[in-house]
Amino acid sequence: MERGDTGERQLKRSNNLNKFEKGQVDVFTIKAIDLGELKKLRIRHDNSGTSPSWFLERVEIIDLKESTTYYFPCQRWLAVEEDDGQIARELVPVDEAFVKKDSENDGQSPATLGLEQKAKSTTYTVKVKTGDKKNAGTDANVFITLYGSKDDTGIVSLKASKINKNKFERGKVDEFTVESVDIGDLKKIKIGHDNKGNSTGWFLEWVEIDAPSLGQCLKFPCGRWLDKSEDDGAVERIIFPADLQTIEYIPFVPYEITVYTSDIFGAGTDADVFIVLYGSDGICTQQKSLCLNKREQRMYFERNSVNQFIVELEDVGDIIEKIRIGHKGGGLNSGWHLDRVTIRRLLPNGKGSETVTFPCERWLAKSEDDGETVRELVPSDIFTEKLMKDGTLKQIEEEVEDPLEVHTYKISVFTGDIYGAGTDANVFLNIYGDMGDMGERKLSKSETNFNKFERGQEDTFTIQAVDLGILYKIKIRHDNSMFSPDWFLEKVEILDETTEESFVFLCERWLSKKKEDKKIERTLYEQSYDGERNSLDDSSLSVSSQDSSANLKEPKKSSLVKAAEEGSLIPYHITVTTGTEYDSSTDSRVFIIIMGPQKVQTERLWLDLPEGKDEFADGSVEKFSVWGLDVGEIKKVEVGHDGATPESCWLMEELTIVVPTKGVMYNFVCKCWLARDKGDGLTSRILNILDAECVNIGIKILYEVTVVTGDIESGGTDANIFMTVFGSNGNTEEMLLEKNGDRFERGQEDSFIMEIADIAPLRKMRIRTDGKGTRPHWFMERITLRNLTNQEVATFTYGDWLSKLKNATGSLVCEMPAVINDEQMMEDTTYTLQVKTSDIGGAGTDANVSLILFGEYGDSGTLPLKESNKSNKFERNQMDEFSFSEMLSLGDLCKVRIWHDNKGIAPGWHLEYIDVMDSAMDKTFRFQCDRWLAKGEDDGQLIRELACANNDILELKERTAYEIETVTSDREDADTKENIWIILEGKMGRSKEFLMENSSKKRRFERGATDTFQFSSKNVGDIAAICVGHCPKDGKKSSAKADVFWHVQEIIVTEMELCNKYYFRCNAKIPLRYKRRDYKVFECAKVTESFASKARSLVPVKYETIVVTGFEKGAGTDANVFITIYGLNGDSGRRALKQKFRNLFERGKTNRFYLETLDMGELKKVRIEHDNSGLAPGWLVERVEITNSATGVTTIFPCGKWLDENRGDGLICRDLFPRY
Repeated sequence: MERGDTGERQLKRSNNLNKFEKGQVDVFTIKAIDLGELKKLRIRHDNSGTSPSWFLERVEIIDLKESTTYYFPCQRWLAVEEDDGQIARELVPVDEAFVKKDSENDGQSPATLGLEQKAKSTTYTVKVKTGDKKNAGTDANVFITLYGSKDDTGIVSLKASKINKNKFERGKVDEFTVESVDIGDLKKIKIGHDNKGNSTGWFLEWVEIDAPSLGQCLKFPCGRWLDKSEDDGAVERIIFPADLQTIEYIPFVPYEITVYTSDIFGAGTDADVFIVLYGSDGICTQQKSLCLNKREQRMYFERNSVNQFIVELEDVGDIIEKIRIGHKGGGLNSGWHLDRVTIRRLLPNGKGSETVTFPCERWLAKSEDDGETVRELVPSDIFTEKLMKDGTLKQIEEEVEDPLEVHTYKISVFTGDIYGAGTDANVFLNIYGDMGDMGERKLSKSETNFNKFERGQEDTFTIQAVDLGILYKIKIRHDNSMFSPDWFLEKVEILDETTEESFVFLCERWLSKKKEDKKIERTLYEQSYDGERNSLDDSSLSVSSQDSSANLKEPKKSSLVKAAEEGSLIPYHITVTTGTEYDSSTDSRVFIIIMGPQKVQTERLWLDLPEGKDEFADGSVEKFSVWGLDVGEIKKVEVGHDGATPESCWLMEELTIVVPTKGVMYNFVCKCWLARDKGDGLTSRILNILDAECVNIGIKILYEVTVVTGDIESGGTDANIFMTVFGSNGNTEEMLLEKNGDRFERGQEDSFIMEIADIAPLRKMRIRTDGKGTRPHWFMERITLRNLTNQEVATFTYGDWLSKLKNATGSLVCEMPAVINDEQMMEDTTYTLQVKTSDIGGAGTDANVSLILFGEYGDSGTLPLKESNKSNKFERNQMDEFSFSEMLSLGDLCKVRIWHDNKGIAPGWHLEYIDVMDSAMDKTFRFQCDRWLAKGEDDGQLIRELACANNDILELKERTAYEIETVTSDREDADTKENIWIILEGKMGRSKEFLMENSSKKRRFERGATDTFQFSSKNVGDIAAICVGHCPKDGKKSSAKADVFWHVQEIIVTEMELCNKYYFRCNAKIPLRYKRRDYKVFECAKVTESFASKARSLVPVKYETIVVTGFEKGAGTDANVFITIYGLNGDSGRRALKQKFRNLFERGKTNRFYLETLDMGELKKVRIEHDNSGLAPGWLVERVEITNSATGVTTIFPCGKWLDENRGDGLICRDLFPRY
């Protein structure tokens, strides 16, 4: 073995005439070259003859030259229909002591060397997938060879499939077992067939080889014919593993499980017996069936029998705390009386083993004892065998000290008292505690009611299980059987009768395939539990934790929140469009890697399709949100898939990456194949960011949002919840809070991460529910927002119902002021509105009028003008007064948007002005209108935006003052003792040079310091750039040293009249120079425009809006189209694009509309949508062009996509961003 092998020899001449008979020893002599110490032996038979099955006890080899004896125990069948179906075995030698021990104990317990063999050998589970093609299956004999880095397995015939009787049929997966001894890392396989039989051609899709003892599962893709008349005519192929499809996990270890069935009448069973092992801290193995098939079930577990199984399972640690053993019932006599179970494991160094005994001595039968078919057993004693240095075995037997107790749990299940709440389906429950779970049990015999789970009743069940510790969650489900399976579960209460502790699990939800989210399984958490819940971690992080091993003592922060706080992980939103050519689709897994400068890159981010989708289909648009490393400035993107067969082609049409924290969107139009046998044969490509179209979409800040639902009966909801946040620097759009299965339930705190526009400091929040769903009422306690970059927390408290029925006012909307550091950010006020209708003919209206107020701190939301002090509202020359109490003061008001719904007789309305009184500020704001809101008058608009007349007073003076704030970097040698000078360059000219002087009395520009200077100057308008220089204090040329620098972090310039702030992110060294020509120029990075300045620019502007419809077939639409325009100074509101008696938005046509609003400043985006009405509502929008008629500036918003529910991503509302 150290020197090669003997080659395969046939064992012909024995000392017995009839070789290999039951209980006999055959001796053969083999001459071979000296192999040194023997390591392993391979023995096989060719499965010929009438009874080829052979049970081999052991092989002994005597090296006559060295006179040493090797013992190779086997104690297994070499037979196609026995054991694991192999007719070849690899054996390893064991110490003599173990063999001798075996022959001494006269067959009392079964021989026990299989475990040592298993530990030294590797068991491979080989899965073979036959392609789903015509004639893909084969009847030939298939063989495989596994090649490792040290050795190979030899040729192994794949005879006994564990799954299918007829192997290698079309579209089927077959499973085989291959054992070998230490062949090293698996490098390649050879698989082929002998071309015998009727239909021999075989299309092999893939081979998957799982080696639990190595913790590795390799996939070998093939995707080719093994057929004399197809492809290249080969009937065997060498295949290499696909690296991307390799799965690594914690290696399994072998356990020898011996099951003793009792010696009493009817004790045996033919049922499927399974087992689960538990270590400490609730670590457990998977549930494992002991029998591989029905034949073994019939053979094993007979009365008074002892059955031994060697299984590979997860390593549960040094101590097995408990096991769960049970059976599934079924069959004629499934009842089983189990005496005990022993489990033997090897000691870590391989020098012996320990055996743990689990006594049971009870029935597992529906008709005996307590009717349970599952038992939990705890260990009674441990028997250890150690191999000593002198070759003897030392045996120690000890009792287990204080094993876990068996507790009795009383479970009360409360069914809700609403129509149709009861169920007749079978209900199953699993309870989880910090020491493990009890396995899923059926709730069969209710102790309180004959007919269980009926409306409004309480059912009690008693279940025995080994102590689970503190209970924290349960999983409850039903099997959707019987006539009316829908079930409304109110709550589950569990009393641990041993410790008298009680635990409450609230549900108040349907378990139904028809109602709510259509789920029939729920995971419920204990009322007071505040550890990690599943809903917290984004699925994309693939945090693999076993269900039961959740640690109760963890802090509440999820790993995702931690990573986001540190700024290491950021979200990327990725949209992938698949092409429409033949064979474009793929079912491979697609990945993306985002690369920054200097080899900084994210890990491979897998874009896994949601449940229910199994491929990137032709023409489909799939959206993914993944978390990856923040790589800084993106340079390249690699995209690819893990398909390695010729079949796995994919045509990637388009790829869009949105980086919210950077405020950019990259769009690649790729139209490239990622395929082995199309194009250039690559399955992954690197795209350069310079080839992408880059769009600015506005920076988003990551917030952790925590929503607290009240602990009040049926406080939870499945309605859609929308949130809008208002800050001093604008407001967000309305955002949907994702339900995600189990959020917004009674008494819960749900935390998740959201991307919110950079509008801080936050002022208020508006929450709206759509009042739909099976449980539309929601009791919202409070919401907190935590900015993950600077940890600032804002709390918004409501503490009431959002419901048409349960709220006193029937409101589905609420507004809450932000509370930051115990300070409320907005005042409460009452707004009194006086609306004056003009004194001209036909000025009055009976239509319904609504308005929105806009101010420093956001908008008021829609206020319907319903309750006036006059009985008949809005009559000619009449003043109507409306009062809105319990409002939040918006500060100084800047505009009003007012409209009516054109209902009633003569709905046209001529409005003179509106006065708005704010009681908290004690201030009145006048909004002059003097225009029609009428279809047939003026420009035909029913909506007007009015600017506040108070703001006209602010006339801009020629001269102003500037405050300049410098931040010196916090690093070594950043400071300077010399002077700094600065020049501002604005839209209206350049300022003079301002000298910022240093003096010995008052040191400036120290390391990490912030210094403030003030200068008066002419007004230079919006500041675009600054020039900064560094000059000697004494003005002498000689003192300008070459290597003196001032390192400046940031400069902030504030214009004092309107208080606009201009930020310059410098982060640069300014060299000390005598000449004024040497300076650095910095461009403005960010402007925060003050409210007064924004209000000044609000003048009415006509926007010419051009909508171009695409030229493809069916591009036009008859649906109603709406547009919303967003600018730096606010938005236009949602406007209908209509024209009388014109057929709009036809294929290839251009339509023009005029909208009048107050000046919105630079346009940021356009939202275009339709209502999906009419015959063929699908619409292809080419682009939208908007021209500000006051400035003549045109902004183009390209689209080029369908707004069609049945195409692409199915959206009928799109946000378009400008192309400059």
